[in-house]
Amino acid sequence: MSEFSKYHFNGKKALIRVDFNVPLDAEFQITDDTRMRAAIPTIQKVLQDGGSVILMSHFGRPKEGPTNKYSLRHLLHHLIHLLQGATVKFADDCIGVEAQESAKNLQAGEVLLLENLRFYKEEEKGDYEFAKKLASLGDVYVNDAFGTAHRAHASTAVMAQFFTQDQKMFGLLMNAEVANAEKVLHNAESPFTAILGGAKVSDKILIIEMLLNKANHIIIGGGMAYTFLKAQGHAVGNSICELDKLDLANELVKKAAEKGVQLLIPVDSVIADQFAADANTQTVDNSHIPEGWMGLDIADKSITLFSDVIKKSKTILWNGPMGVFEMEKFQNGTKAIAEAIAEATKQGAFSLIGGGDSVAAINKFNLVDEVSYVSTGGGALLEYFEGKVLPGIAAVREATEV
Repeated sequence: MSEFSKYHFNGKKALIRVDFNVPLDAEFQITDDTRMRAAIPTIQKVLQDGGSVILMSHFGRPKEGPTNKYSLRHLLHHLIHLLQGATVKFADDCIGVEAQESAKNLQAGEVLLLENLRFYKEEEKGDYEFAKKLASLGDVYVNDAFGTAHRAHASTAVMAQFFTQDQKMFGLLMNAEVANAEKVLHNAESPFTAILGGAKVSDKILIIEMLLNKANHIIIGGGMAYTFLKAQGHAVGNSICELDKLDLANELVKKAAEKGVQLLIPVDSVIADQFAADANTQTVDNSHIPEGWMGLDIADKSITLFSDVIKKSKTILWNGPMGVFEMEKFQNGTKAIAEAIAEATKQGAFSLIGGGDSVAAINKFNLVDEVSYVSTGGGALLEYFEGKVLPGIAAVREATEV
């Protein structure tokens, strides 16, 4: 594996796997370009060296082959804007004659964006021949798509074998993602606080168990908090709750106590009579949430409790919101936690924000520049922390015979 920053791309066609799976509105306008912006330094380094760039990405989940809704053509105008003057071309296919001709004729300093890889089922199947066709388009393979590193797809895990060790590498984004994850995973300064939100305990079991061996404090928020509360005998009303995970929740609480990890569960909630932006709300202690009401955010006592712990931390991992922050009435808890993380970072803590909703929250509250690192990989980061081998990382690191 080559080191990207030291590699000289003069005269080389770099095949870069990026993650341009960005959200669009009904008019095909990008609503959050974080992932695109994150890939720009890698692209620019190749161009500045005198190389050319061929970009590959998936986009959405097309089921029936080519579909206008999922065409990467919708991103072309914004990509041209982000690259400030570079010539950016588009190929209506990612393999086949047009892609081959476009790649062959690409000049130094130019960029070619290939059409959505997932227009072919072979991409998600990790098909060898499909990967081989993609690999034939360029001289060097650069994986800069951390957000898809946990998928064993053709462009992320199979393509690398068609390049020698000195022809394949991670891009600047992938290197930064791995370095920041490693810092939290293996070199966390104490006190280390992990903040976990989201709807289901079942989605976070493995990461909680891993963190019980690493963290000093684990803060539980979001919908999964009500499974813990129910397990402890509290009435949770109509709050989201996994009834088949009550024993597991109690087991995690017990393990935390045995390991000397402080597991914090919300003590009060903003509750609503329906899941709606205009619902009637009230604040209650979590000892008893009335029937017919559901918890949709943490309330003031929990905010104070959690914020105090966060502000004293030296390492912070945040994955998942504290409530339904997309609705204004239920955003206060998530916003307060984001502000506490920013405050701790200002005092010298290292803060890693990972997982789509946490990233969306940090963006919403304009705190991106006030935390240490915002990861572009939700599922990939979780699986990395769970101790799993990510196919997209292993494929580049492994020695292969070409």
